[in-house]
Parts: sequence; C-alpha cells; structure tokens
Amino acid sequence: MGCIMAKTILITGASRGIGRELARQAVAAGAEVTGTARDPSQVADPPCPMVTCDVSDPASLAPLADGPPLDLLICNAGQFLVRGPLEDPRHSAEAWRTVLMTNVAGVFFTVQTLIRRLRAAEGAKIAVISSVMGSSARASGGSSLYRASKAGATNLAVSLASELQPDGIAVGAYHPGWVRTDMGGGDADISTKESAAGLLTRFELLSTETSGVFEDYAGRPIPF
Repeated sequence: MGCIMAKTILITGASRGIGRELARQAVAAGAEVTGTARDPSQVADPPCPMVTCDVSDPASLAPLADGPPLDLLICNAGQFLVRGPLEDPRHSAEAWRTVLMTNVAGVFFTVQTLIRRLRAAEGAKIAVISSVMGSSARASGGSSLYRASKAGATNLAVSLASELQPDGIAVGAYHPGWVRTDMGGGDADISTKESAAGLLTRFELLSTETSGVFEDYAGRPIPF
C-alpha cells in the first residue's frame, strides 16, 4: 500500500482502473476520499463516496466547489479513443474535442473549481495523471491525439506549479506506468495495485521544493 498522509482527497475518474485503486488504497490508509464518475450508478462496489461529474463541463464540476479544505486533488479522469496512425479515420474532429476537453481542459476546469478548497488547506497538492506518451523527448509516433493531450496536461501541470507556488500548493505530473486496465490492456507491465501504491508514495513526497516534477510511479524522472 502506498504512503499517504493527506486527510482529504478528491480523485476524478475513480470508477475504474487506476483511479479506483488509488481511492481504495487511500481509504484503507485512513484518508477521507471522494471520487467522481460520469455515472456513479454504474459503479459496482464503489471504493469511496462517488459524485456525478464530467470534468469537461464546468457546470458539472460546480457543486464540488463548496466543501472542506482539500489536501490532495488527483486529476485522473482521461480518455484514450484512438491508438492508430495519422490516417486512422477515427481521428475525427469529435474525437479531438472529446479527448482534449477531458485530458487537458478537464484538468484546468477541475483545479479552477476546487482552488478555494485547496488554498484553504495547509500544504495542498495537485497530482495530474499524465503519461510518458506526453513526453516530446520520447515521442515515437502513432496515437497522436492521446500523446498531444498528455503533453498538454503535463505542460498545464508545470504552468500551474509556477502559478500556485505563492499559495504553497505543489503540483506534479505523473506517469502511472503501463498498467493492466481497460485502457492499458491485459499485456501491460504492472497491476493497478503496484501503480497506485507507487503513485501515492510520489504524491506524499511532492512538495513546493519539487513542484513542477514530471516522473513515473517509481520516482524516475521523465524528460518533457
């Protein structure tokens, strides 16, 4: 189980995969966790209280603005719709809108909505679940839409780290590893348990001194 000291945590996209396991481990460690899902009624045996939320819609996020101080915000909600090359017809305008609005704008809208609660906490943190596929230094072609969205999410995390430094809020971007989930597939390297445990440890080590970091679940730095 990962190390976690945050008392109050909000995790977007907590209905399955990495988000669900992050919530499960954080609850087991004693944290008060709230998760979001586009349709909580479809979540069997939820690991924590779940609220209806579409991160690409500020109006959907608005009810989350009111609440107690928030120690840790984990921006995990994401979409991966097209894995093919440039010519893949699924790279439609609608696919671009959906993925960019969720993976990039969704992070911005979530932080924008919850910033008052983060500022009310002492030493609050924001963890953006990105991907090594968002690294310009490691771009290998294909899956252009997802790569562009994760590059945007990482850039946004670094920008927010600078903007929120005076507030004492630390921000980091994290690659969860290639994880065996619906998105990662059954042939992936690691389990959700291993990824979530590593990520929670990284979040615990995040501070204003390391704010702006881009690293993987094991703490290995990723060139951006």
